[in-house]
Amino acid sequence: MAWDEWEQLKASAAANKPTQMQLNGIPEEDWPNAGSPTGDLAVTQKDLAAIGDEAFKLYNRLWEEARVTSTDTAATDLKSQGFELGGALSHVSVRWDRQLGSLMDACALISNHMDFTDKAHQGDEIFIERHVSSISTLDAGFDESWAEPGKKNEI
Repeated sequence: MAWDEWEQLKASAAANKPTQMQLNGIPEEDWPNAGSPTGDLAVTQKDLAAIGDEAFKLYNRLWEEARVTSTDTAATDLKSQGFELGGALSHVSVRWDRQLGSLMDACALISNHMDFTDKAHQGDEIFIERHVSSISTLDAGFDESWAEPGKKNEI
């Protein structure tokens, strides 16, 4: 691409839509999807519990339905009969078990994290509420109404 062509493309893009920065807000057309006009993220315990519950159900189904113990038996039988396929089948079985274990671990982490997230954020909310309320209490202490009669507070 030539330099002139690049400059033309930049000028065309700038003419079509000026570059802007928008802070602390989202475009009005996105408000219905954002939950609030300010775009604050909101999640309820019901939402978290539903995600955690589905992860727990998936974990249980994987444990019950995805483990294939008959593959190990078949691999052992084939090996004992001198078939090389037995070793290959054993290799596939080991890989499957590792992958299944990783997936089950991920499901367990998701399920546990959803329980933890709600409790942690409840604690955060209480901390923030206490912190903000203590600021207003401190601010009240700097109000001029506490000064001695006839004197003005000086800082």
